[in-house]
Amino acid sequence: MTELFHTCLPPLSRRGVLALSGAALAFGARPARAQPKPPEKRQGQIVVGIWQEPTVFNPLMPGIEVDQGFWMNVFSALWDVDPQGNMIPQLAAEVPSLENGGISADGLVWKIKLRDGVKWHDGAPFTAEDVKYTLELIQAPGFRARTRQGHSLVRDIKVDGPLSVSWRMEKPFAPYVALLADTYMVPKHVLEESPDPNTAPFNANPIGTGPFKLGERVPGDHITLVANDHFFGTGPYVDRLVLKYIPDTNAFYTQFRTGQVDLAVGGGILSNNWEEASKLTGRKVVLVSSGSLEVLMPNLEFPALSDKAVRQALYAGLNKQEIIDVIYYGLMKPTESVTPQESWAYDADLPKHVYDPAKANAMLDAAGWKRGAGGIREKDGVKLEFNVSTTTGNELREQAQQLMMQDWQKLGVAMKINNMAPAVIWGDFYVRSKFEMLMVGTGFRTGPDPDPATRFSSDAIPVKGGSGGNYMQYKNPEVDRLLAEGEATFDQAKRKEIYRQLQVILREDLPVLPMFQYVSIDGYKDGLVGFRPNINARLNVWHAQEWYWAT
Repeated sequence: MTELFHTCLPPLSRRGVLALSGAALAFGARPARAQPKPPEKRQGQIVVGIWQEPTVFNPLMPGIEVDQGFWMNVFSALWDVDPQGNMIPQLAAEVPSLENGGISADGLVWKIKLRDGVKWHDGAPFTAEDVKYTLELIQAPGFRARTRQGHSLVRDIKVDGPLSVSWRMEKPFAPYVALLADTYMVPKHVLEESPDPNTAPFNANPIGTGPFKLGERVPGDHITLVANDHFFGTGPYVDRLVLKYIPDTNAFYTQFRTGQVDLAVGGGILSNNWEEASKLTGRKVVLVSSGSLEVLMPNLEFPALSDKAVRQALYAGLNKQEIIDVIYYGLMKPTESVTPQESWAYDADLPKHVYDPAKANAMLDAAGWKRGAGGIREKDGVKLEFNVSTTTGNELREQAQQLMMQDWQKLGVAMKINNMAPAVIWGDFYVRSKFEMLMVGTGFRTGPDPDPATRFSSDAIPVKGGSGGNYMQYKNPEVDRLLAEGEATFDQAKRKEIYRQLQVILREDLPVLPMFQYVSIDGYKDGLVGFRPNINARLNVWHAQEWYWAT
């Protein structure tokens, strides 16, 4: 196939960038038209282009965004969260709160009423026993849980009836409502048959309660999900949902442009394709603000990056606005925080990044990093050199790496590129902290809640026996204290001040170097009805059961 895209992007003038951004935002905000009614009989299929291959099918185990795209269609949580941050009951009949008595006034006793008539894909009934089993499995010693943050506080789980379950919290934990929106229930009757849930056959052939069930998996190409005839909610309106993985971004856009995929989500359409994509006949493209960020993630146990002064100098010596403007065509939102700008906890007053290589050099001089052979800085026998890794086939990230290398070379820093295939880099290399520095897109919240304990708490470092996503191996006692305080109160005003202080410390320590908050370009064919972006979903396939083709 002939490649139609340039490997070098022409720089835009500042005026051009602003004009393009304004036009893009206006285009993404077109008034909605009246939608045709869903079909009376389910029909057809939708092919969704995603940029990586899902490989983790047990939703309680560590995974990335594309894995969650699979989970949210095959499994169900007790409740979901809509684009406005409202909790919507799924397996639960209602969302517990202080107001309705589902959560006691002291935040310690939780009572959940479940929806009647829900069945697993194999026809077995979903009951309170499954909720109890799921929450206990997450805490089970030796189980490779995606996170135990919050779950580890659950005690005395009781099945009060087939559709009623309760438990006691060891201490109040405000983000737990949001965390449960991201906790998918698994079937007790299936998993309890396996002596080791880490290696259970279920992990390759999952059974859920979601709108779709696993049909066919072709490694390296696609997964076909088929409609669940007994789904308890709305839809699905199509027979099949095909998740087609296309790791090369040029190929991704080509398949969207030529119609090989019906819908493209999650950033597979890159910024340099925006102008052309917005003019394609028979296609709609929209700008979607995401809760995920592009960050540089240093491994703080790697000697050259363990020094805070080095991280501060790297940040000051990085022209990130140039990367946003030239490579991402000004579409991304620069940020200094790990909290999305739409969040009620976001601190807009953090120090703004200023590109200042002279200051960066002075910071390294003051910290004792002296230039040695070849101009590369050294300190105590450690050279200031490291690898930056990201996914192969992501053209824009690869170009950003080139600009980073040039910027940091001026500081006496030897940066090398060590990119890998997605299935490799996001495996043990990521979750077991084998990297030196990563260029990664990820989120730092507990669902829609701003609590980032699973990413920054010192007991969330997997390689040191913790459970969570602190792959940087960051430790700060003051951060641990603030995280604990933010989780212990349900008072939003108090939590906002706590998270403000937290953001100030993270901006100073730079356990991650924030580049920008994503504004992804999602696109779909004319005639596809029901697509709704959701900043609270890590992939915009969160409501695929509501999609259908206009007839």
